[in-house]
Amino acid sequence: MNEFLWLPFLISLLAAGVRLATPLLFAALGGIINELSGVLNIGLEGMLIAGTFGAYLGALLSGSEWGGALGGMLAGGLLGLLFAYLSITWRADQVVLGTGLNIFALGLSSFFFRSMYKAGISQFVPSFELWNVPLFSDIPFIGQIFFRHVPLVYLAYVLIPLFTFLLYKTTWGLKLRCCGEHPRAAETVGVNVMKMRYLALILSGMLAGLGGTFLSLGQISAFTEGLVSGRGFIALAAIIFGRWKPLNVALACLLFGVADALQLRLQGFGLPIRYEFLLMFPYLLTLITFVVFVNRGDSPASLGKPYPEK
Repeated sequence: MNEFLWLPFLISLLAAGVRLATPLLFAALGGIINELSGVLNIGLEGMLIAGTFGAYLGALLSGSEWGGALGGMLAGGLLGLLFAYLSITWRADQVVLGTGLNIFALGLSSFFFRSMYKAGISQFVPSFELWNVPLFSDIPFIGQIFFRHVPLVYLAYVLIPLFTFLLYKTTWGLKLRCCGEHPRAAETVGVNVMKMRYLALILSGMLAGLGGTFLSLGQISAFTEGLVSGRGFIALAAIIFGRWKPLNVALACLLFGVADALQLRLQGFGLPIRYEFLLMFPYLLTLITFVVFVNRGDSPASLGKPYPEK
């Protein structure tokens, strides 16, 4: 009897964990690219916010969820371009700039949203529907967890082996990593460090935009303020926890996703604990990750340092 009760709960928990890890994974994969290039991007939170609103606006104007995905990628990519221009060309402090970018994205999206809807309630737009993968979705246990999601979930997990190959098995990946480890040496062999960092930040923004797209079009079919709720910072923690390796980072995102899914379910158990403490659980896990892993010394040697050096 206990097995009968716990098996559906476990399947539901893990399936929700896979789903909730998706926006983290998009943002974290983008963060890996820009950090391996040597740019510290605290602005992932802002890029996710831009993606949520850009996707909503794209879906509203185009009448299509894929148009919304394009809008989310465009919004995130533009924010990445702005970050690149200010941090690379103007050599602004990357930590201060990333913090300012988060505030800018939050304020700008709220301003446009409130201008469109005075009551603060948006209309529904086309959203991604569940797509059960033929044959695989019928596999007991595994199929219910991994193969019954919206298309963006599958896209996020397909990117894991693709990024592993690009970063560690191609010349482009070697050049990118050299820009983060020893940019001067990279430049001596003909690598345009500034160009590589620009490209990395734009790609990072576009991927974070897809993460934001999932939040607005893969879950609620609308836009609401506070939808991102710190997921950009959780993605940063996943990058550190995963030591800048796509597979390890994906596992870290899954850990945070399952933690988020668990706190949601614990709220329904009627435990004698205030729900605010349960809501805090994923963020507490993030804080512990920062404290334990932030000084491990695995980060790129030139991370956060402008080039050419001042």
